[in-house]
Amino acid sequence: MTPRRRVAVTGIGMVTPVGPDAPTTWAGLLAGRSGLGPIQGFDARGFPVRIGAEVKEGPVEALFRDRKLLKFASRAHRFALAAAGEALRDAGIEPSTSTGHRWGCTVGAGMMGVSFSELQAVHACCAGDGEFKPNALLDNRLLADPVAFCRSQTNSGLALLTRHFGIRGYATAVHTACASGGQALGTALKVIRRGHADFMLAGGYDSMLNPTGLSSFCLLGTLSTDNDTPERASRPFDVTRNGFVLGEGAGFLVLEEWNAARARDARIYAEFAGDGNSLSSYRITDSHPSGDGPIQAMQQALADARVAPDALDYVNAHGTSTLMNDRSECAALRAVLGSHVQRVAVSSTKGCMGHLIAAAGAVEAGVCALAIRDGIAPVNANLVRPDPDCDVNIVRGQSRPLRIRAALSNSLGFGGSNSCLVFRHPDEADVSLSDERGGEGIP
Repeated sequence: MTPRRRVAVTGIGMVTPVGPDAPTTWAGLLAGRSGLGPIQGFDARGFPVRIGAEVKEGPVEALFRDRKLLKFASRAHRFALAAAGEALRDAGIEPSTSTGHRWGCTVGAGMMGVSFSELQAVHACCAGDGEFKPNALLDNRLLADPVAFCRSQTNSGLALLTRHFGIRGYATAVHTACASGGQALGTALKVIRRGHADFMLAGGYDSMLNPTGLSSFCLLGTLSTDNDTPERASRPFDVTRNGFVLGEGAGFLVLEEWNAARARDARIYAEFAGDGNSLSSYRITDSHPSGDGPIQAMQQALADARVAPDALDYVNAHGTSTLMNDRSECAALRAVLGSHVQRVAVSSTKGCMGHLIAAAGAVEAGVCALAIRDGIAPVNANLVRPDPDCDVNIVRGQSRPLRIRAALSNSLGFGGSNSCLVFRHPDEADVSLSDERGGEGIP
């Protein structure tokens, strides 16, 4: 039987509230540095929640050869372009005229396709008597711009990325709320395994820090209202937690077929080994208290990776800092890992960077790869009083040195979409590949 194609992580790019690139973000997460604060991008004084996790640095205009593309780019798209460009530079490889057809791109796309300014313009055209006036809309410079319509499409970020970087192979955009970035990566894994591409640029991007996004989450009652102490407002697994902090950003990975990466002597962060997905269909914002749904996704990911539960050393938890979801995730971890659960380091990095929604799974996948490379589990920030119902081995106080053979990244989305990914240390992957080849090893 022909061994299935393995997949290497060779490039990482991030734009987050903690830093404008992957090294700065990673250093901030290890130090437990908060990227949360009062919202600066618009006047939030009229909202019950006035805090967020905003991207503070990293203008992207100077990075691109085709400046015309930027007029099609929203705020979130610019994060995506910057993070994807960093990932490609980090990998030391990019599509060319001769290889572009063997490159693919999968993205977890944010849901805010129409900007708040565009919604305001529509409202202004109808506010007088409530009647819809097509002529008034067409006369409005903002609304009559066809570029604005193009920018609002779910796949517009995908189009920008593939156009700018010369990717001509498999391409798709998915939106499954908080699971989007993880499911985009899982799709990329399958594409390489099937032989439909040799390289994939995969990740997610989002920015809902605007009046429409903030008001929607306020209505759902999922956000922390700790406006006076924003740096501590996101505290996953703490008994005093009262909701998540809305963030924004982007994360991208460069994925390659394993042997091709080895042949070009690429630096491999980790093997991307497994993907699992399920749908809980319990409540729009909560997982079932038993962990049903996440349990199936975790089990699928471990089985797909051919990793036994007792070979897992670190879990980057979804850990949103909401009461029900933190408890449900811990119940799922106990069910899947059994007695080994107390030997697995668990942390949520949302305590530092908030919840990046469609970008969360991609950024946190990158965190797992960096944790494997550096042999350290990042701290779960702001955990002072652990919830007794979240009795897993949470990384408290400071980041924990730890050789990580395998890591699991959980993304449990609104509406019940669950994505779980497994990454393995390159040395573990080499041993397994040698075993499959009957001891031949990798040249």
